[in-house]
Amino acid sequence: MPRQFFVGGNFKMNGSLESISKIVTTLNEGNITAPTEVVIAPPSLYLLSVKDKIRKEIAVSAQNSYIIASGAFTGEISPHQLKDAGIPWVIIGHSERRTLFGDTDKLVAQKTKTALDAGLSVILCIGETLEERESNKTIAVVEKQLAAVKAEISDWKNVVIAYEPVWAIGTGKVATSAQAQEVHHALRGWLSKEIGQDVAQSTRIIYGGSVSAKNSKELGEHLSHVFQLVRMIAAQPDVDGFLVGGASLKPEFIEIINAGSEKA
Repeated sequence: MPRQFFVGGNFKMNGSLESISKIVTTLNEGNITAPTEVVIAPPSLYLLSVKDKIRKEIAVSAQNSYIIASGAFTGEISPHQLKDAGIPWVIIGHSERRTLFGDTDKLVAQKTKTALDAGLSVILCIGETLEERESNKTIAVVEKQLAAVKAEISDWKNVVIAYEPVWAIGTGKVATSAQAQEVHHALRGWLSKEIGQDVAQSTRIIYGGSVSAKNSKELGEHLSHVFQLVRMIAAQPDVDGFLVGGASLKPEFIEIINAGSEKA
């Protein structure tokens, strides 16, 4: 069976009641033409409000969760609380969590296990820094990050892997479609070797580097518009969608969602 195209929108620590309400209205009224699974991740303060207002075809995700069900962990959110509140998804291991808040490979793996055990689906983020890419360590780094998760879980059916090169997050630097395909192909090969062919073929691997109209010109002399890049990346055989940051706050998010038609 072909893998369903997947687009996640990570609002990060952005938005207000008014602005997020406008985003929800745009998505509710938007002409989504592709058979894409769509998940949006507003700040935790707005999760329940968005869940109640968003069209039923779009699911809601938290941006992070902890490894403990409950207790004296001020400021954290439990995956069991997310499940209780009807939030079906959580993003784990985003590069900003890893670099700013010290989430190690082991902690990311533990968070992934706890979230899955609680009945959530996980968008698992992995990726290399610019220094690691320039040292030709990209594949070794992402395989190490996946290996940490493999040590904690055995069932991957509720995991979507998001490859997000850290050097392409909010920097204006963007991977080409060929670079994205190269890493995604290697990740699928690792899944096949380490987990099994069925998991490799069924697991969706999405791209999470910067994609915006502002930086689209850096992607090549023939790519004058962001959606040309989006379509080129989406058309790659091992790319199953996108995890979008800032562009998910804008009307252009609808066009990124509809890039799934490239798989038709």
